[in-house]
Amino acid sequence: MEHFLASSGYAAVFVLALAEAICIPFPSEITFGFGGALAAEGHFSLAGVILVGLAGEFIGSMVGFAIGRTGGHALVDRYGRYVLVSPADLDRARRFLASRGDWSVALGRALPLVRTFVSIVAGIAEMSVAPFAVFTLIGTAVYSAAVAGAGYALGTEWHKLVKGFTAAGFVLLGLAVVAVAVFLVHRWRVTKSSR
Repeated sequence: MEHFLASSGYAAVFVLALAEAICIPFPSEITFGFGGALAAEGHFSLAGVILVGLAGEFIGSMVGFAIGRTGGHALVDRYGRYVLVSPADLDRARRFLASRGDWSVALGRALPLVRTFVSIVAGIAEMSVAPFAVFTLIGTAVYSAAVAGAGYALGTEWHKLVKGFTAAGFVLLGLAVVAVAVFLVHRWRVTKSSR
């Protein structure tokens, strides 16, 4: 992926940011962090990484929002059990947005992992388009500037940092696999009982 970013330039930043925002769980930390590191090495400009990534994330978020808005309930009713999402999950998402207001979208877009799914949830919860767009831009701008800025500050040290995580990464990956398995069994039981 780092090779793709280095060789394809801003187009890679845009495509990777777009994919992550359309709810493909892809590590945007790498896109923006490594993009910032490449900017420090003179391959990109830091402002370019932030703006191009922001454009990709915004367009992807609007696509995810439209998917949630137009087909969310029907998709969950029909296929939800296959991806372990129940109608009760939609109700919880709607209550979460209603109780915390539109700012929850900005917060969600600034948080790793949560940011991937907040657009579909906002669409399913039938949030108004204009506030969604504004708060998506705010949260994404904060996130992309912070992560790209951190990558820029690390510069050439980025490669050392990534290599240092290799051993710890395998341990974390093992723990993540176990956690995901437990979560999936739990979700399967919840969706099975809600039929």
